[in-house]
Amino acid sequence: MDGDLIQVVNRLQETFTAIGGHSVDLPQCVVVGSQSSGKSSVLETGIVTRRPLVLQLIHVPPSSENSRSAYSEEYGEFLHLDRRFTDFNSIRNEIENETFRVAGQNKGISKQPIQLKIYSPNVINLTLVDLPGLTKIPVGDQPSDIERQIRSLVTDYISKPNCIIMAVSPANVDLANSDSLKLARSVDPQGRRTIGVLTKVDLMDSGTNALDILSGRVYPLKLGFVGVVNRSQQDINTNVPLDVARRTEEEFFRSHPAYRNIAHRCGTKYLAKTLNQVLMSHIRDRLPDMKARLNTLMGQAQQELASFGDVQFMGHEHRGTLILKLMTQFARDFVASIEGTSFDISTKELCGGARVYYIFQDVFGQALSSINPVQNLTVQDIRTAIRNSTGPRPSLFVPEAAFELLIKPQIKLLEPPSLRCVELVYEELMKICHNCTSNELQRFPRLHAQLIEVVSDLLRERLGPASEYVQSLIDIQAAYINTNHPTFVQDSASIAMHMRGSQQQRSLAAPAKQAPRKQPSLDSDMSNPGSEDEEEAKSTNDHHTNGHSHEVQRASNSRETPTENPNVHGQRESFLNYFFGGPSSLPIHEPSGSASSLGLHSRLGEQKPNLLAGRGGFEGNSAAFNMKSLDHYLEGEVVPDSEYSLSEREAVEVNLIRQLINSYFDIVRQTIQDLVPKAVMHLLVNFSRDTVQNRLVINLYKENLFDSFLHEDENLTKERQRVQALLDAYREGFNVLSEITFKPSST
Repeated sequence: MDGDLIQVVNRLQETFTAIGGHSVDLPQCVVVGSQSSGKSSVLETGIVTRRPLVLQLIHVPPSSENSRSAYSEEYGEFLHLDRRFTDFNSIRNEIENETFRVAGQNKGISKQPIQLKIYSPNVINLTLVDLPGLTKIPVGDQPSDIERQIRSLVTDYISKPNCIIMAVSPANVDLANSDSLKLARSVDPQGRRTIGVLTKVDLMDSGTNALDILSGRVYPLKLGFVGVVNRSQQDINTNVPLDVARRTEEEFFRSHPAYRNIAHRCGTKYLAKTLNQVLMSHIRDRLPDMKARLNTLMGQAQQELASFGDVQFMGHEHRGTLILKLMTQFARDFVASIEGTSFDISTKELCGGARVYYIFQDVFGQALSSINPVQNLTVQDIRTAIRNSTGPRPSLFVPEAAFELLIKPQIKLLEPPSLRCVELVYEELMKICHNCTSNELQRFPRLHAQLIEVVSDLLRERLGPASEYVQSLIDIQAAYINTNHPTFVQDSASIAMHMRGSQQQRSLAAPAKQAPRKQPSLDSDMSNPGSEDEEEAKSTNDHHTNGHSHEVQRASNSRETPTENPNVHGQRESFLNYFFGGPSSLPIHEPSGSASSLGLHSRLGEQKPNLLAGRGGFEGNSAAFNMKSLDHYLEGEVVPDSEYSLSEREAVEVNLIRQLINSYFDIVRQTIQDLVPKAVMHLLVNFSRDTVQNRLVINLYKENLFDSFLHEDENLTKERQRVQALLDAYREGFNVLSEITFKPSST
């Protein structure tokens, strides 16, 4: 049974190597030595290898008819060739050719092993791994880093715990300079799994011997040293048979005065027997660890195989079940990502439903907050709107039509960010759709592509209605300007109180500044601001001006004096009438002072005289009859706000319009910020979430499409077959080792 152990390990080694199972650390004996140590002579290969050569020596009983013709029954087989070699020169040539094929012609090193079996009645069961000889200096066309390549390869093999190291050193060189022993000690410092081989014992200087080394007194190793005598170059050239060379070796040790007492522990034959016993003992010791390792590898292979999906559903009768299962899983992943219940939630970035919430609250909210509703309205725009809304009639009050004319385009400023919000959510849903990819679904790329396409079509269909509805929300807000909105009424009242207070302060300050002068009337002030400097106009209209002035002053005072118990509705009504006109409206008192006190620039002293009104009239200014001269005043030149000339009344109107636009725009902005996310969730997100599975089933659950959908990726199929082969090999090896362990003969 012990002889079968090596064969079992050899069979497992072949299986694992063929299927790429290099992670299995099986017991084996690795030969290490320098290129001049006689390593190849010990193995009788005569080849300087550049790839690991796994040499399996398999004993076959000789033929009973003619036992003397045993050598005719020797043959070799390579794992990469289905051919039997009976000529060992052909075996050497094949090793060289296979080395050139993989490692190239430049004498480089390859880690891919060559598997060679030698069947012979003259060998015992043994497995050796012959590694490239250690070298220090590149020779010929060898790579410059050949030493590093070889040392890396050798270290990979001998560092495995289940490896027996056969360190070959020449006897005619100082043992302290042995590269093989130095390398073996680096991975096996206590020498527990290293056996020393001393070659060229017959070539030592006269009067010297290696008895102390072979006795273990110079370099102690647990497995000891074995001395051998290699065939000479002349024996190789003359093709001296191996049995003759072995008899010569035995005679050397028996007749040598230093070695005759230990001759039974020297020679190639003893070395092979020792390696066989060491390897079998090592295999028995490592069986529990090998079983544990195989058990772990089986679990890993089963888990990897399960990730490729069940093969049992691939049958014709189960195709519909499998497709429906994959559709359902895809839809669940899509919904779970939106609702934040997915198992593989990212911790690096926002995704899915959290990303949608971020779009609503941060991206969309900040975009709306950054809009300034009056930034694109110039003073000229506002004054032109006021004048156009009054037609040919002079205006005593701020017209409501001007406010509506100006606020509607500003409400349209909310449309681009609102539509962009819909697009961002749509893009996030598309990203969620493409990320819904399970390992099992990856088996079927065609089905996966169709699932994504159907959901993408659904999202594209919902993008249009969602965008149209959001746009209609903006249009609805611009369709009707509700100046009776409670918040707007409250803000308007605050604006009115602030402006009235400012007017009172300026009215009280005006007499101190203009004590010698009388208060001008509203009519005269608006008809011709420069007429107060004309004494003739004052004397002619003195009685009319004084009477009307006192009348306006009393009206203004009565309007600015608050009552003890103010009625809120009355305040709202009087305010709106005050600004927008109405039956109970009162004329506005124009206080003295600069319009810049309301935040606007005014150049009253630089105003051009009105040619169609005032003291001059038709008879005082002949230019009124020259209609061509009007072209000069009708030519529109863009004037910056800072240089625009405004009357004090116009300054009040412009400032008022801006404040009212800000107030009403804030109301609409809050409404849009609330309604747009709700509309997007209802029309796009929730609708897609609730209908995705039905849409998939309706479009894809068709029997004539099953074969196309269940076409697996070829690379994945090959990978599954490879993993299945590994799993089968691991199971076989585990079963074989289990049988060996419990057989009494294995002890």
